[in-house]
Amino acid sequence: MNKANSLSVTAALFGACLAVAALSSPVYAAGEDNSATPTCPKGEVWNPKTKKCVKQEGSLLPDSDLTTYAYALAEAGRYEEALAILDTLKNPNTAIALNYRGYATRKLGRTDEGIGYYMKSVQLDPQYAKVREYLGEAYVIKGHLDLAKDQLAKIRGICGTDCEEYRDLAEAIENPTKM
Repeated sequence: MNKANSLSVTAALFGACLAVAALSSPVYAAGEDNSATPTCPKGEVWNPKTKKCVKQEGSLLPDSDLTTYAYALAEAGRYEEALAILDTLKNPNTAIALNYRGYATRKLGRTDEGIGYYMKSVQLDPQYAKVREYLGEAYVIKGHLDLAKDQLAKIRGICGTDCEEYRDLAEAIENPTKM
């Protein structure tokens, strides 16, 4: 094998190694608290204690870790996988889990279903600003800007006008075509 062919083979092998590493390495998505939660290959979940991906089947992770991971998947655009993780929760009826279920279903185009989950979340925790933001965004999608503005006012009462939830919903109301 001549030197040019050897370099081509080496470059090809290096590229293949990079591709395999990319597929097996976690991808990081910002969580609700703006910390990066990795997303793992399908069939695996992130274990924050061991800081590695583990098989989803038989995982003994607490609901809080699974809920955080489901949101990271949803933020990464992996909505069906996020819903599948939420389906494994021992207690799926928490404000946070219902909010994330609403988010994933809304992003899948099932806005009315998402609103139903948001409303259940609001019933459990009326002071949860993130669910108010997402509910308001769903109302923007539906063209109900009056209802979205009601949620914006509620967020202002919860965390003021400088919090991310207020800013994001205000932007969605101002630019409804970007939703």
